Amino acid sequence: MSGTQNDKKVDKPASRHDVGKEGDPEWTNGLKRLYDSVLDEPLPDAFADLLAKLDKDGGR
Repeated sequence: MSGTQNDKKVDKPASRHDVGKEGDPEWTNGLKRLYDSVLDEPLPDAFADLLAKLDKDGGR
């Protein structure tokens, strides 16, 4: 039965984004890629400074 939807999934090269459960909708891969790209962004200096200030003040 060549050409079925299951054949497409098997032929697709594996990547770190293809770790979802079998049967997940196609849009979940795009959402996972977006999430991963946000995690890879550097922390803004202003935010890092704020966190350092909170650590220094004991969270007050």
